[in-house]
Amino acid sequence: MCLYTFVPLCLIFFTGCGQQQKQITTQMPVQDMQKTQTMKAAEDVLTQMHFTIEKLDYENGYIRTRPLAGAQFFEFWRSDNVGTENWIQANIHSIRRTVELYINQNDENINIDCDVQTQRLSLPSREIPGSAQAYQLFSRSSMFMQTLQLYPEQQRNMAWINLGKDSKLEAEILKRISSIITKESNKEKSTRNEL
Repeated sequence: MCLYTFVPLCLIFFTGCGQQQKQITTQMPVQDMQKTQTMKAAEDVLTQMHFTIEKLDYENGYIRTRPLAGAQFFEFWRSDNVGTENWIQANIHSIRRTVELYINQNDENINIDCDVQTQRLSLPSREIPGSAQAYQLFSRSSMFMQTLQLYPEQQRNMAWINLGKDSKLEAEILKRISSIITKESNKEKSTRNEL
């Protein structure tokens, strides 16, 4: 079987055709925790996942990250591509994600709402008027460094297209925050019991 038919078949197999999407919650209630402790746990999780915090507002319970480019197949230490479909998309296209967390306190409970927005880079192709100028399709690159040369009309029409929410990454972030909060809560309870 030739490589040109094998790779698309693998992509279809791993991503699935018309599969049912599970409804994943993007909110998490937290008990027995202070708002500042929850904010700190959320900040730690985002930093561990290699997101850069752009805005951190403890008073209003808001965290926003800068856009993070999707991990490539060789970046095995990164965990922002949750699920096979997201992993494939990040390796085929230029993908970036931005995370926003809203942490609200209602009476004794704290509620965390996670919103992850995904964007894909749209780079228009350059028209070549004749075969004599076909060499201009390719950028100069070395064996070790791939470069991309954009022409002025490509730079003007280049844009990030919104792809919507990444509910799998939202659920993963909330799961990690919950894990840290549970550890902190258990640590505090054991300290109280020792006293």
